[in-house]
Amino acid sequence: MSILSKLFGGGGGAAKREAPGFPTEEYKGYRITPAPQEAEGGWRLAARIEKEVEGALQSHLLLRADVLRDADETAAAALRKAKQVIDEQGERLFR
Repeated sequence: MSILSKLFGGGGGAAKREAPGFPTEEYKGYRITPAPQEAEGGWRLAARIEKEVEGALQSHLLLRADVLRDADETAAAALRKAKQVIDEQGERLFR
């Protein structure tokens, strides 16, 4: 596989799998669900952030380049990062 394919997701590689389910945490009216994704060398930091806005459920996938070795450690880091993003951006996440 060429370097460009690796960078831009090309090629017929296997689908990335998510870690087993982690509990959803409520934070300032938002629901954060850690969803670490398997990556080369460990787990990529990812989480789903959801909130009901004007009667509709809004969702944002937080996906970072950070890769950690342990899925549980990655889930904890995803919760911390999601809380930081909520504090900084609030409902602008869904625009």
